[in-house]
Amino acid sequence: MTISSDIVFLVDVDNTLLDTDRVTADLRQYLFDTFGPEFRDRYLALLEQRSRALGCPDFFGALQECRRERQGEVRLMELSSWLLDYPFAERLYPHALNVLDRFRGWGQTVILSDGDAVFQPRKIARSGIRAAVNGHVLIYIHKEEMLAEIARRYPARHYVQVDDKLRILSAVKRAWGQQVTTVFARQGRHAHDPRVLTANPPADVAVAAIGDLLQFDLPVLLGGRQAPGAHALVGSG
Repeated sequence: MTISSDIVFLVDVDNTLLDTDRVTADLRQYLFDTFGPEFRDRYLALLEQRSRALGCPDFFGALQECRRERQGEVRLMELSSWLLDYPFAERLYPHALNVLDRFRGWGQTVILSDGDAVFQPRKIARSGIRAAVNGHVLIYIHKEEMLAEIARRYPARHYVQVDDKLRILSAVKRAWGQQVTTVFARQGRHAHDPRVLTANPPADVAVAAIGDLLQFDLPVLLGGRQAPGAHALVGSG
């Protein structure tokens, strides 16, 4: 499928539209309450190992490893249900879907996310994000390495990319230059890592919260200027 548009908005999910840090905290608490601290620590260690190997979080791969180690613990299936049935819509940042709706009034809007092949699509669907963009969802392992594929699927004169990871925004800016406006949503743990902030140039626009983008009109956003009344951090990495 190829959809041509004058402008395409590419919007991240985790800690951009959805408070993934809160989801992770809920998971840690659930593991502790249901299976105890020993299992919690083992699962999280396996999650880290599997995620490094895959290149993105691998919640079900870590669960499979736990099953292999603890084949007698049939209650582990409860963790699968917890992950799949989690109320992601309750963890959307304020006005996240309103921002998507505003973007759709300006141009083609696409979710551009990293993630696994099971949990990430489920999260995007159950949160209401997939419906908000009419199913235009791209999920990769390293999205910054898929720019040619993204441009093939959604060719445009100009792109706007919104993400909480300055590293990814910097990589896209290096590749696309003036064809992209980068927007840094300073939400979540990655957005405040001082090592990342000093190692990468600032985005074209930075906002303290995704909802602040409702204060921008399109020319201001594309110009990299602060919208009147917005809690914006333009040019601040």
